[in-house]
Amino acid sequence: VQLVESGGGLVQPGGSLRLSCLASGFTFGRYSMSWYRQAPGKERESVASISTLGSTRDYTDSVKDRFSISRDNAKRTVYLQMNSLKPEDTAVYYCRVDIQSRTYWGQGTQVTVSS
Repeated sequence: VQLVESGGGLVQPGGSLRLSCLASGFTFGRYSMSWYRQAPGKERESVASISTLGSTRDYTDSVKDRFSISRDNAKRTVYLQMNSLKPEDTAVYYCRVDIQSRTYWGQGTQVTVSS
């Protein structure tokens, strides 16, 4: 199993970024996918999750109405569209999948929101 995130960077407050997570090594369309983030000095927290066909999407309260999770099963990719970014969104963002009681993480992509 391999998860590779991309799309992070430096953005000004109010700006947007789209993160991507390319998956391999498992049947992507059979598993829910999630995005997590970890800010400096803080615990890793769940940001958003999406079911296998995208019919169910959940968000942590702090990103509702600003972030949107989606997936393209043909491309084995899950996305996180982040709008109206705030300095408190600064963190390393990780892609996660749980397969047969085992958790897999990507290497993470840094998102920095600063003027």
